[in-house]
Amino acid sequence: MHYQRISSGSVYEEQMCYSRAVVAPPFIFVSGTTGFNYATMTIADDIVLQAEQTFLNIEKALQQAGASLQHIVQVRYILPNAGLFSLCKPVLQKYLSTIKPAATLIQAGLLDERMLIEIEVVAMLPS
Repeated sequence: MHYQRISSGSVYEEQMCYSRAVVAPPFIFVSGTTGFNYATMTIADDIVLQAEQTFLNIEKALQQAGASLQHIVQVRYILPNAGLFSLCKPVLQKYLSTIKPAATLIQAGLLDERMLIEIEVVAMLPS
């Protein structure tokens, strides 16, 4: 079976030896993705802005895999402070209101203290 590995160019991918996404038909596994703008390696200090950038990063990875956000079947949210999650509702409505994937929220420490949210998704390749 042929696997496709997708990179965003994030320095974390190189340092931590992982791919932004792996296409293993019929699935696309998108690694935990944060709100870094990978072009500038900057990150906002607001969870809502981070969530927005995170979905843009995920969308780009899915596009490189030949899919879109509409193909997401599972989402996992990881936050160092789960109490902040409710602030992200407008962003979730914007990107997931018609998709409604299976979802899990985990409270855990993240690699960089500036990270306020990390999102991991599984998607299906379009048929």
